[in-house]
Amino acid sequence: MDWNLQQMSKLLEVVFENAHEPMIVTDKDGKILLLNRSYREFLNVQDVIGQPVTDVIENTRMHIVGQEGVAEIADIQQIKGQNMIAHRIPIMDEGKVIAVLGTVLFQDVQELTALAAMVAQLKDELTYYKKELRRRMGATYHFDQIVGYSQKLQELKKFSQKVAKSDSTVLITGESGTGKELFAHAIHAESKRKMGPFIRVNCAAIPDSLLESELFGYEEGAFTGAVRRGKKGKFELANHGTILLDEIGDMPLPLQAKLLRVLQEKEVERVGAVRTTPIDVRVIASTNSDMLQSIKEGKFRADLYYRLNVVSLSISPLRERLEDLPELVSNLLKQLGESTGLAVRAIDEEVWNVLRGYSWPGNVRELKNVLERALHLMEDDVLKKEHIWLPVSDEGTLAFLSVPTHTVRPLKQVIEEAEQEALRQAMQQAGGNKLTAAKLLQISKSSFYEKWEKYQ
Repeated sequence: MDWNLQQMSKLLEVVFENAHEPMIVTDKDGKILLLNRSYREFLNVQDVIGQPVTDVIENTRMHIVGQEGVAEIADIQQIKGQNMIAHRIPIMDEGKVIAVLGTVLFQDVQELTALAAMVAQLKDELTYYKKELRRRMGATYHFDQIVGYSQKLQELKKFSQKVAKSDSTVLITGESGTGKELFAHAIHAESKRKMGPFIRVNCAAIPDSLLESELFGYEEGAFTGAVRRGKKGKFELANHGTILLDEIGDMPLPLQAKLLRVLQEKEVERVGAVRTTPIDVRVIASTNSDMLQSIKEGKFRADLYYRLNVVSLSISPLRERLEDLPELVSNLLKQLGESTGLAVRAIDEEVWNVLRGYSWPGNVRELKNVLERALHLMEDDVLKKEHIWLPVSDEGTLAFLSVPTHTVRPLKQVIEEAEQEALRQAMQQAGGNKLTAAKLLQISKSSFYEKWEKYQ
C-alpha cells in the first residue's frame, strides 16, 4: 500500500508508544514532548506532556544536552534508587537543536552486569568447544613444538610455515620416527583450514580389502555388513580441512588410480554409489619409502607421485643433526616427566657421549623410548650412562647396562624386548620400509604395524 503523511505519522507514533525500551523526547529547553508507555510505567506517571523534564525525571540531563547539543552515550543515571544506562541524543535541523531523544538501555545496571556475565560464560563455553573440536578432529602439534637448532631443521620449519599458507598438496618424506606426522599437524594448524578437521589415515595399517571403503566411504547395501544409509569415508570427513595419507607408498595400485581421480576431479565416489560427492580437502602425504625406486619397480604410479609431489619436504634423520640432541632431550624429558611423574635434575656428561655415538635408526621416536626406559631405571634424579639402554652395535647385540646378568626378569618383559629388537633389526635391514620389514619377519603387514605402533 502507498503511505500518506498522516498514515506514516500515525505509524511512527504507534512504534514509539509500544517500544520496549523507555523513550522520551523533549524540546531543546527540556519540555516533554513525548513519553512512551514503558517509561510512564517505570516512572508511574501519566499526563506529563508539556511539563519540564526536571520535574518528572530525577537527575535528568535532557535539558543540558538540548542547550549544549552534545550527545551523551551510555551514561549512568540514578532514578528511584536504581542505576540505569541511558542515551541522550540531540536532534539537529540545519545545525540547530530542535529536540532531544532519550532512551533507557537497562533499567538497572544489574541487568547489564548479568548480561555481561552471560556473554562471558558463552565465550568461555565457545572457547572450550573450539578446543575440544580441535583436540578431537584438529591438529595436535604446532611448529613451536618441533624443536631443534640445526640449520637443516630451521630451514625446513621456515619453508613449511610458508607452504602452510597455501592449499598446495604436500609430500613429506623421511625415515621412520623423524617427525613426518608432526610436520603435517603443524602445517594444518598454521593454514587457513585450521578450524576445519584434520584426518589421519595410515594407508599401510589398514587391510587392502578395507582401505577403499575407509578412504572413500560406501553406500547402503554396497556389501555384506554395510551399515544402513552407508558411511562417509575419510575424505568426506576431512571436507574443508586436511587429510594426511600416511605411508602412501604402501597403498595398493588399484586404489592409487582412484586416489589420482579424487585429486584431479575434487570429488569422491563411494563404494556402490551411482554419483560422486564434491569435496574441498587439502592432501598431505607422507612416506619413508624410496618413491622413485617404487615407481621403477612398478609398485607406485608415476602420475600419482607427481600429483602428490607438488611441494616436497624431506626431514633429515637424527644422526645427521646430532646438534639437536640437547634440545630434543630436554623437551622429551619434560614431556615424559609430565606423563610419568619422574623428573631429571642433572645429566652426566657420559650420557651425551653415548647418545652422540649411536646411529638412531628409529630417530626421535627411538630417542623418546630410550629416555622413558632410562627414567624408570634411575634411582635418584640424575640420569647416568648405566640408565641408557641401547644396542651395543648396529648388528643388534643388546646391552642391558642397568640390569645385573644374574637378575631374573619377567618372561613377558624379555619377550617384548626381544620382539621390539626384532622389529628394529628388520626395519634397519629393510632401509625403513615397513612392508619389506614385515616380509623379512614373515608376518602380515597389519600385524607388523600393530606391533610397531605398540612399541612406539
